[in-house]
Amino acid sequence: MVIRAVLWDIDDTIFDYSGADRVGMRTHLELEGLPDGYGSVEQALVAWRAITDVHWARFAAGETDFLGQRRDRVREFLSRALDDAEADDWFARHAAHYEAAWSLFPDVLPVLDRLAGRFRHAVLSNSSIHNQDRKLRVLGVRDRFEAVVCAVELGVSKPEPGAFHAACDALELEPYEVAYVGDEPDIDAVGATAAGLAGIWLDRQERGGRPELVRISGLDQLPGLLAGDTRFGALDTFG
Repeated sequence: MVIRAVLWDIDDTIFDYSGADRVGMRTHLELEGLPDGYGSVEQALVAWRAITDVHWARFAAGETDFLGQRRDRVREFLSRALDDAEADDWFARHAAHYEAAWSLFPDVLPVLDRLAGRFRHAVLSNSSIHNQDRKLRVLGVRDRFEAVVCAVELGVSKPEPGAFHAACDALELEPYEVAYVGDEPDIDAVGATAAGLAGIWLDRQERGGRPELVRISGLDQLPGLLAGDTRFGALDTFG
């Protein structure tokens, strides 16, 4: 079994989502003022991330739609009963600052260059094609990926096998011919492996503690891992 393609997560894998979200929200709060109930900007930033995680999980589980999770995040964060238009307007003002902070992680372009010509590349994201295709174009890497497959349009999200299989179908490859790289151990690495792909956990924060997973702590380790292939048997070599 030979790996022929790499399937990529986007947020916090190739794109520094957490960094951009934090910088964007900090700027937004400095301009709009700290909402009631928060003692500091730092406290508000922690709360925003926790609220985002909760409502994103609701979206991934099919309990709400993409816009619904976003509006609910704003309402909970502000502790206010906003109508949809008010929530959308508040989020749009935040999004302008968030997008101004967009950047790739420094190791992304070097590793894409090293893997070019040896592996095909595509994206599987739990977001929407509108958001992620645009993001990749703004970041200047959309042409690096043959396909961008997103949960909103699929109607199924990671870690469900159907999401991974849809991305493999877009590449016209079998799951065992594809490696998946993502920053979430369960949603990405476990989900991909269960679907028959070679799941790789990109543990940028070096959380560790998951010896059953193939783990790297930076993308500079990925070419060596793929070169060794054999379904990545020597886990201790990486990260």
